Amino acid sequence: MSSSEACKPVLKLDWCSHAAAKYAVEHWHYSRSLSASKSARLGVWEDGVFIGVILFGWGNNRNMPKMFKLDQTECAEMLRVALTKHAAPVSRIIAIAARLLRAEFPSMRALVSYADPSQGHHGGIYQGAGWIYTGRSASNEAYEVNGVLLHKRRLTGGSYGHAPPPMPAGAKRVVPPAKYRYVLPLDAAMRAQIAPLAKPYPKRLCAVTSTPPGAPERVGGATPTTALQP
Repeated sequence: MSSSEACKPVLKLDWCSHAAAKYAVEHWHYSRSLSASKSARLGVWEDGVFIGVILFGWGNNRNMPKMFKLDQTECAEMLRVALTKHAAPVSRIIAIAARLLRAEFPSMRALVSYADPSQGHHGGIYQGAGWIYTGRSASNEAYEVNGVLLHKRRLTGGSYGHAPPPMPAGAKRVVPPAKYRYVLPLDAAMRAQIAPLAKPYPKRLCAVTSTPPGAPERVGGATPTTALQP
């Protein structure tokens, strides 16, 4: 083992609590919000220090699996990649997360994720992990609230027996650009099915950070709280 390899932090991914996921997303993801859908939560640690979370679940488009002739037990969306400063490449972290998810849910055959160009993202982490770019999603209506873009469903969708919540004061309707869609097949047959849909990878737009303009940079402490332990 070389000296550089000996100095690399020990990377660990494991299932984590809702509290840990909420902390990571609110501190280290540009949305600052946890997805409302049911999710599978994989915490990430380096040398025992909690550095973030990878969230999988069902996104706003519940018909998305049908695009690949799958049902909801066979396809999930990578909803959030919320990480503070770290040494391991993000592409490696999400590759490990995908393997752990498949091991926990053997019926899973494909993962989908979206890169948001309105945040300066082009999907470099998915390209580095070998995901297949299949084109852009439909552009969805959203609202800007205090400088944060929120999907229409989060503001106008009610639940069974409950009316939609009131629209926040000052909410501004916007139509953000369509997102880049990436797919990771989880078996050989699925890869053969998705491969013909592949398009050239989008190029990098610009260098961005996950911290909104004017907001202080927030990083995790060296000692996680009990809720953030593996």
